[in-house]
Formats: sequence, structure tokens, C-alpha cells
Amino acid sequence: MSDLAPLALTCGEPAGIGAEIALKAWIERGEQSPRFVLLDQPGRLTRLAEKLGLQVPLATVSSLGDVDDELFAEALPVLPLDAPIRGEAGHVDEADAPAIVESIVRAVRLAQSGEAAAVVTNPIRKQSLKAVGLDHPGHTEFLAALAGGGARSIMMLASPRLRVTLVTVHVPLAAVPDLLSVPAILEVARATARALRQDFAIDAPRLAILGLNPHAGESGMLGREEIEIIAPAVTALRAEGIDAFGPVPPDAAFHPAARGRYDAAVCMYHDQGLIPLKMLDFDEGVNVTLNLPFVRTSPDHGTALDIAGTGRANPQSLMSALALAEAMARARLSATAA
Repeated sequence: MSDLAPLALTCGEPAGIGAEIALKAWIERGEQSPRFVLLDQPGRLTRLAEKLGLQVPLATVSSLGDVDDELFAEALPVLPLDAPIRGEAGHVDEADAPAIVESIVRAVRLAQSGEAAAVVTNPIRKQSLKAVGLDHPGHTEFLAALAGGGARSIMMLASPRLRVTLVTVHVPLAAVPDLLSVPAILEVARATARALRQDFAIDAPRLAILGLNPHAGESGMLGREEIEIIAPAVTALRAEGIDAFGPVPPDAAFHPAARGRYDAAVCMYHDQGLIPLKMLDFDEGVNVTLNLPFVRTSPDHGTALDIAGTGRANPQSLMSALALAEAMARARLSATAA
């Protein structure tokens, strides 16, 4: 039997592909695949499996402690939610918002109590949080609030060939220069280095700190952010003992030889990091939230309402998220023990 607790997998948006990829992830599991428990409604999962022709026996459980290797090998464990789910794949029902939120809250509480080794979240629509009166811009911020607030949550995207973290995330591109500062870069870079040591078992992480402007500003001719903000941040990181270098010209940061020089790239804005990662590893990219007291991963895609219920959803990103969550949980346990 595995010495690690099961992973808690949230239902996500019921109208999206979350349930389908969860069913397929169980079908395509291997001997080394992590055990996970889906927080959902068994009835709607049965209907969806029948509609898609997926042979997935379900095991309703009352506790994650009921899930051992033998049970997981025979059936997909489901921890039923109290709130009903009325929506079907491809058809949004706003009344499902309480179930979506319940799934997230219960998964976090299971991780905090140690009953779950980590939280893996299926994609949601931000409107679901608004529908129940929660004033959070998205999934990540809600998780940070459930964890007790404190340090700002940091977004990392990880795949077999690239890891990136973001100094600014979901903001207009025109707002990025004004949001960049030495403290903001230091916060993200420190969290990145800490996560690489704690969750990825990299003893001496190397960070590439990217520039903002073409050619990293060309000595100020194409912008002064590199001179006035990014370079001082790199100097401060090195003074702290963090192996950081830059500002690295963004257009030269992602070819194979360049990627071999660092363990993660700290990017100044959303698309600077996500475009190369999705070009390299679209199906295996995983969204990781740093600065939480528990491990959280998620597939690096959305709800895909346009293909939900058609059987076309690819479970690979979810399977990668599950595998990475287990690996991170093991690394964190080892780091804590050490």
C-alpha cells in the first residue's frame, strides 16, 4: 500500500470537462499512478460515463482513509458532496456554484488535516465564486484565502521541459511596467527558489530573471525597466545567496541550450511565460500555486465548455497535475523530515 495519503480532486465546473478527464485519468492510470479521490456527485458521474461509453466503476467513500491501493485499482473513489449538481456537460447551471465551492473548501480542509496529500483542482469559471458572494478574482486567490491569507500566492507553470513563474499575472499588458518593482520581483523569485528546493528536491536552484523589453532594453535604448528595476533585483537575490542571473533577453530565454542553464524562469508578465510553455508542453503543463501551506496543482487549461460532453477531452494535463502533486507532496515530506 502507498505510504502517502490520496490526493483530493475537486469537481470543477460541472458543465466543463473536469468530470470527463477525471474518469479518463482513472481509466488510463498505471501501476505508479497516484491514488486520488474525486469530490463530486456519483449519480451524475455514472450518467456521464454511460453517455461517453466509459467503463468506470465508482466507489462511494465517506473518508479518504477508506481508499487503499486495492480499492483504487477496482473503482474510482468518489466523496459525495452535500450540495446538488444539476448542470450537465456543456450546459451551465448557475445553481451549481455552491457545489463547486464546497468541493474546493472540502479538498483544502482534507489537505490541511493531512487526510489528503495534496489538492488537485479541476478548472472552474470565475463566475461561480461571484455567484455565492465570494469576492475573489479567481481560483488561486480563493485557495490563498482558505489557507489563511498571509503571503501572496504565486503562479508557477511547470512541465517536463520548462518551469516559469510570473511577477504579474492577469492584468492588461499596458499596466505591467507600472506594476514591476524590485520588491515584487524579489517576492516571486524567493518563492520560486524555495519551492524548487522544498517541492522539487532541487538543492541549488538556478533562476533566470527575464527582461521586460526587447533585447532586455538594449542598454536603456528600448526601455529602462531592466536598468532601474530588474538588474537591482538580480543583484539583491545574489546577495541573499540565490543563484539568479539576468536580465535575460526574453527572445533568447527558451531555446534548448538556454533552458539548460536554469531550473525556472521568472517572467515579468503572463504571456511571456505561458506562450513558450504551452508551445513546448501544452498537454503536460501543470498550474502550481506557490506560497500555500499545502500542495496544489491544476491542469493548465480551462473548462473547455465547447467540447464538454463530446468525449474529445484529453486527460493528459490532469494526469500530469496528479503525478506532479504526488511528487511535490513526497518532496515536501522529505524536506520537512530533513
